[in-house]
Amino acid sequence: MLDAFSRAVVSADASTSVVGDLSSLKTFIAEGNRRLDAVNAIASNASCMVSDAIAGMICENQGLIQAGGNCYPNRRMAACLRDGEIVLRYVTYALLAGDASVLDDRCLNGLKETYAALGVPVTSTVRAVQIMKAQAAAHIKDEPSEARAGAKLRKMGSTVTDDRCASLVAEASSYFDRVIAALS
Repeated sequence: MLDAFSRAVVSADASTSVVGDLSSLKTFIAEGNRRLDAVNAIASNASCMVSDAIAGMICENQGLIQAGGNCYPNRRMAACLRDGEIVLRYVTYALLAGDASVLDDRCLNGLKETYAALGVPVTSTVRAVQIMKAQAAAHIKDEPSEARAGAKLRKMGSTVTDDRCASLVAEASSYFDRVIAALS
């Protein structure tokens, strides 16, 4: 995994020159706190996000929890929740670094083939990832659904939703889209 600094050094080293593009590094530093806030918003709500995404997936396909379904018995449900947490964790790693290579190398490489071999339904998995994508965008913008959260509503306290926030939402969404593309 390469962060912005490592990429700049590797690129300069390959061309045997000094690091020349300092403006992109300055931008990365300036966005650092916002990037950390976005990752914190996702990570601090990860277990709820994953369980809600899996529950939403099951609500749309009740056959998953019936005998013979992919979330039946409990150990399969636990594996589904575990996989959702792993995907979400690697998306946060990619968002923190601003680089998708860790997501590609350690999470998505061979995932489709593994799921095909295990008989995991791709459409249901993709739906759970889509739900997590929507939740992540809401948490990064600090706009979680008050109607659904009720007394458990947690806001991070960030009141700024400008173009930089929109760019982080777009970046996080692109990582979820990579997961969806890798599964499809």
